Amino acid sequence: MKTLAITLASAAMATGAFMAAIAGQPATTNIGAELPPKLRGLLIQEMQEIQQASQQIQAAMVQGQHEIVAERAQAIHDSFIMEQQMTDEDEQILHDTLPAAFVERDQALHELSAGLAEAARNEDTDEQTRLFSELINGCVDCHVKYASGRFPGLDAAAR
Repeated sequence: MKTLAITLASAAMATGAFMAAIAGQPATTNIGAELPPKLRGLLIQEMQEIQQASQQIQAAMVQGQHEIVAERAQAIHDSFIMEQQMTDEDEQILHDTLPAAFVERDQALHELSAGLAEAARNEDTDEQTRLFSELINGCVDCHVKYASGRFPGLDAAAR
């Protein structure tokens, strides 16, 4: 139970950091377009894996399949594809290109997914629902802010 409290506190802090990163930052229409092709490809690959895992989580949640929710949420937490496949030079380019708020959002997403995995391991459906909702809202907010060129159907004014 102590582990759950620590994980939930971490998720709450990550949510706070995520929301703070949203506020007061100028919008960028397509941050991926500013990256070299290799890094853009890695970013897209990581986002596609997160999307696939999110779809699997949603399906498992509505069926009460806590083990699958935990497994897929943990996979999102652990899916640092870019970090795993970058050279030191790539990391410097990424650091020079991406706004700090984008990096904070990414870290917060991974922390939220860790909290979701813990809630699933504890079969806490209400907490899973809350954290999954925050995770998806964070994805949408980030896409509005940093990828509206890629996702023109997302309206920043509606957020």
